[in-house]
Amino acid sequence: MRLAAARVDAATPPGRDRAVDALRALAIAGVVLGHWLVTALVADGGALRAASPLGSMPWLAPVSWMFQTLAVFFMVGGHSATRSLASARARGVPYGAWLAARLHRLFVPVAALLGVWAVTAAGLLLGGASFVTVHTVVKLALSPLWFLLVFAVLTAATPWLVRLNPLWPLTVVLHVDLVRFGLGGPSGLGWVNLAAGWLVPYTLGAAWTRGELERARAGWALFLGGAAVAAVLVGWAGYPASMVGVPGAAVSNLDPPTLAAVAFGLAQCGLALLLRGRLRRAMARPVLWAAVAALNLSAMTVFLWHQTAMMATTATGLFAGRLPGLHTLPDGLEWVAWRLVWLPVFFAALGVCRAAFHSFERGPRQEARRGRRQGARRGSRVVRVHRGRSDPAGVKEARNA
Repeated sequence: MRLAAARVDAATPPGRDRAVDALRALAIAGVVLGHWLVTALVADGGALRAASPLGSMPWLAPVSWMFQTLAVFFMVGGHSATRSLASARARGVPYGAWLAARLHRLFVPVAALLGVWAVTAAGLLLGGASFVTVHTVVKLALSPLWFLLVFAVLTAATPWLVRLNPLWPLTVVLHVDLVRFGLGGPSGLGWVNLAAGWLVPYTLGAAWTRGELERARAGWALFLGGAAVAAVLVGWAGYPASMVGVPGAAVSNLDPPTLAAVAFGLAQCGLALLLRGRLRRAMARPVLWAAVAALNLSAMTVFLWHQTAMMATTATGLFAGRLPGLHTLPDGLEWVAWRLVWLPVFFAALGVCRAAFHSFERGPRQEARRGRRQGARRGSRVVRVHRGRSDPAGVKEARNA
């Protein structure tokens, strides 16, 4: 393991900011663990229904503060996209080619997910599963796609966002919530925040690229200011304490994003900026860096298939009956304890999904490069073997190989 990690470390370009990859890995891990901890499939008669422990145990809301890390992901995405666009322009790469390359890694894995679940849903219905069950599992499996759609739109708009101040989309979020909750406006207006809310951290990433967030005071201002505003909104303005959606709740902070969720995201982004130095030092350790690099290379596969891994485990467990923490109602600490026990099984199932579908994320170019590397290694072994022989014909054959 240490030798493999050392090779990964040596192959990494010296100028790469490893803190960016570390933050992306932490954001992905937070989303996955958060979904596994606050989402349950309850066996209700002959059907499976979605439930959340936050509904019956609202005091667990701080769990959502730890694992709702999408704002950090959008900030890192904005930073990476704006840097990539600047590099493409310097090399003379046209916008269309740059955008196609950025979106290819997003949507090719999505096609695999849609294909598998189209077949799965048809099989469940033909096999006699209830419509409630099929609707529940398909909705959970495809729920990550809303994020990708917003992220793709913001990526496409990157040339027009590189100079946008984050205060502009933040002002939009503020006025939308003021009209919705303060003036009794239509609830549908909140969907404006689906773009404006995530545009705030995305443009923060662009500001990072411009060098405007390098000083520690920028991170502290975002962290303390965002945390204070979120606390006031939750404590005195009636916003939910949970930063994720809770089934049956009148208001969701995430669906669509509210001002409280955006303020909380600013606090997370500030903390992430403050941790960059420590993360860079930690990533100097080859083993840690190799783990982060591996997760980044599989980020799309992990994100798209983690709900499927959880549901596959749940469905398989039904053959053994109603198992605690897997099929039972999430209404007490016993369920929480059992759910923690199931997490390693979810990780194992996700590993199977990763092995099966990671090739869609690598894409044809990476597969071709991998094939060339393997071919080069095989050729070098042949050359070494034939160099040990004395016959010129063998040397000529090795050279041809």
